[in-house]
Amino acid sequence: MDLSFSENQLLYLDTVRKLVKNSITPHILELEKAHKFPWQIIETAWKMGVINLCIPESVKGFDVDVFSSALIIKEISYGDTGISTSAMCNDLANVVISQHGTDEQKERFLRPFVEKPLLASFCLTEPGAGSDNSMMTSFIAKRDDGTYVLNGSKCFITNASYASQFTVLCKVGKPTSNFMACVVIPVPHVTSAELPDVGSAVREIDLPTGGKIIIGKPEDKLGQRLSNTASVTFEDVIIQPDQIIGDRRFGFKYIVDVLDFARPMVAAIGLGLAKRTLDVTLAYTRERKQFGQRICDLPVARDMLTTMWKKVELAELSLMKACCKIQEKALEFIEHNRDKPFFLFYPNVIPHAELFAPEEYMDMFRGKFLPEK
Repeated sequence: MDLSFSENQLLYLDTVRKLVKNSITPHILELEKAHKFPWQIIETAWKMGVINLCIPESVKGFDVDVFSSALIIKEISYGDTGISTSAMCNDLANVVISQHGTDEQKERFLRPFVEKPLLASFCLTEPGAGSDNSMMTSFIAKRDDGTYVLNGSKCFITNASYASQFTVLCKVGKPTSNFMACVVIPVPHVTSAELPDVGSAVREIDLPTGGKIIIGKPEDKLGQRLSNTASVTFEDVIIQPDQIIGDRRFGFKYIVDVLDFARPMVAAIGLGLAKRTLDVTLAYTRERKQFGQRICDLPVARDMLTTMWKKVELAELSLMKACCKIQEKALEFIEHNRDKPFFLFYPNVIPHAELFAPEEYMDMFRGKFLPEK
């Protein structure tokens, strides 16, 4: 297992850090206060080649490996976790096409993301299902002409208001079916002038092939405010057979594959936030003085900062090791070691660091972070 960075990975890190420094950090507060979606930042990230990481080279994509993808997402998250979530969810929607789609489907559904700065949505969660995917009720039913019709609702869908394509997991035949399918629905691209802001009206999409998609009012969230989240309802949406990815009975397997890809990316988002929190706290405690000395020189504060650093460092090493194991496709190792310390430890250490660092950050800043201005 090699944890050293390649030349390409170092180039990615340099590129993303420039993006964060020049395009993200200076503008996030202004965008949050104005309730604006960071579309220009998404376009800049697309031009720099640091989103749509899973698209294969066969359709002119970058086909970035898991380790490098996690590094990129972590660095974007250092600037803002909302923006990194929007970028990462493009890959959630597209990785199932990359892994299980035909060459024709990859050309049709993935190449547009190489040619234009588009967003996609991965539609899994439902109001009555949550994490229990077996309880989803969205379904496709086959019609006499060989096409399918999709009906159902999804909630908490990232990028929904701005998506040019929806990857939808649904039941087959009826809501109580044991079989699941993965379908892809391209929709007309929305221009920047038409893009809704947070809190704007519902968006309705009448599809040229038949049916309607209704995007709910964007959620006005406490956190990740620069990531769009909304409900999505599918009303009699016509699905052609070539819009179904892989075998229409194996949707659950595809969900597992997507979530296996998603877990290290979500961990990378938390790690990026923790590292930013640590750096901001260090900078503040080095310049702020109390009792005649810098806060960072006070024994209690020094111990807190050291603990923050250790937890963040441990989280980063755990993420890197997990990505290496996934990248090596060490399936036999994983299958025989799920109950071993590392696999019990990894899912907990990064969220713990993500929560611990901001908690200590607030303790160091005390009341200073409370005023809005």
